[in-house]
Amino acid sequence: MSSRDSAYIGRQGNDWWRGAVIYQIYPRSFMDTGQSGTGDLQGVIDRLDYIASLNVDAIWLSPFFTSPMKDFGYDISDYRGVDPMFGSLEDFDRLLDAAHARGLKVTIDQVLSHSSDQHPWFAESRQSRDNPRADWYVWADPRPDGTPPTNWQAIFGGPAWQWDTQRCQYYLHNFLPSQPDLNFRNPEVVDAILDEVRFWLDRGVDGFRLDAINFCTHGKLEDNPPRQDIASGFLGVRPDNPYGFQEHLHDKTQPENLDFLERLRALLDEYPETTSVGEVGDDDSLGVMAAYTQGNKRLHMAYSFDLLSERHDPDFLVNTLREMEARIGDGWPCWALGNHDVTRLATRWNAEHQPAKQRLHLAFLLTQRGSVCLYQGEELGLTEAELTFDQLVDPAGINFWPAYKGRDGCRTPMPWRSDAPYCGFTTASPWLPIPDAHRELAVDRQEQDSESLLNSLRELLAFRRTLPVLQQGDIHYHDVHQDVICLERELSGSRILVALNFSDGPRQLPAPAAARAIPSAPAMINGQWHNGQLELPAHGIAMATCPPLDEEAAEWDI
Repeated sequence: MSSRDSAYIGRQGNDWWRGAVIYQIYPRSFMDTGQSGTGDLQGVIDRLDYIASLNVDAIWLSPFFTSPMKDFGYDISDYRGVDPMFGSLEDFDRLLDAAHARGLKVTIDQVLSHSSDQHPWFAESRQSRDNPRADWYVWADPRPDGTPPTNWQAIFGGPAWQWDTQRCQYYLHNFLPSQPDLNFRNPEVVDAILDEVRFWLDRGVDGFRLDAINFCTHGKLEDNPPRQDIASGFLGVRPDNPYGFQEHLHDKTQPENLDFLERLRALLDEYPETTSVGEVGDDDSLGVMAAYTQGNKRLHMAYSFDLLSERHDPDFLVNTLREMEARIGDGWPCWALGNHDVTRLATRWNAEHQPAKQRLHLAFLLTQRGSVCLYQGEELGLTEAELTFDQLVDPAGINFWPAYKGRDGCRTPMPWRSDAPYCGFTTASPWLPIPDAHRELAVDRQEQDSESLLNSLRELLAFRRTLPVLQQGDIHYHDVHQDVICLERELSGSRILVALNFSDGPRQLPAPAAARAIPSAPAMINGQWHNGQLELPAHGIAMATCPPLDEEAAEWDI
């Protein structure tokens, strides 16, 4: 059953994940083979050759577990089961073997901080205050006036406490009321959760993406103070959602969470060549990324929402990355520009139907120090789908409409064939509509165009694979000059200069005389190096080799 002994042609070794590119698959929207309108595991199997052709190193599967689907799989009622809409456990085993045969590692989502309210654990916990699992979730008495124990807010709107008439107590839910938070202060809960993780390790998975991993442990049941910097336009605060009006001192990111992560890492270390990447959402997410990955004893890597925002001016990007480098020490970041929770990259960063700009953004992502998560459809330049209210299924979008339209717009099905009904995703009515604008971006159309974004990305990823310096080298950022980001990567005597023109016009910069353009670089790397000058077209990309500085190579004095 396990494929650990099968032939493996991809990345090897315990550090395979350092600098790896992980392709995120949202199974509901990837490929439907059951003609239900919803994607399934067999659909992923059928498209593995396409994924391998991208030259990525691994896949990340968003939840496919048994679930009532109130939050589309992030509300799990059986951590070991495959929901029938996606297939069976045997289908997953076949997917694992088929991916490994193509050199692809397989990581899967794990939603550990909370379960569905349909999970048997919660069904037992809510029955009474003295049953064996009474303390497996976070329960609390009301205040004397009957109001919730604290002022904590749920991310999806409203108080983070739900009254339960069976126990006559409130339970904590940081997301939907149907997603009660597990009590990680109970050692039995930690043991049980680690057993669920071990189940998938024994099955042969290569790692886990850990959802909302800093939410596992709650703090003292005290009110959060109000945020003081809302008026200054604090990044991530939405005026329509009161969750951002608080400093989250007590409801997440507690010191005790580090103890849990160390136990989780100890379990992963029992299984060579496995990894973990944690999702971190916090007021100080860069600091949490550092704390969660330093010392080689907690998470292998982590990512935050800092680059998943609408802001993308070069100064903001470089300052964010510099701060991460200054704080992370021996930890390891993972970067993403898009995923299933945020507006599509092409729309969010004002690059709709602008392939040159989209190439620039992906080149920026793939030249940073760290690993990379690439969300399905980014290789096609998919735009955010504009949906009407009656088409929404995402509870966040429904709750906050019209100020916030939710996450459905980035979750619409993959367009495989431009001339097929529903773009070849299904023959039934799809669970979300497919925008007409996505037809011209379909895989079959881009496959036939050697200069398409899809083929450009394939070339860039193949090129990156040949350069260990771009995968694991140190990094140094220069000050932004005329909207051009300039950086250097260095590893074991190999030094590469990178320049990325975020402006709409051509730019000319001084460059080291020793810089030499890379002859085998993809066509999308279009900057010209000569006579101590670098010339970049609008949204241009340049890379060059240069002797390491300890060999008295010329400084890049911008």
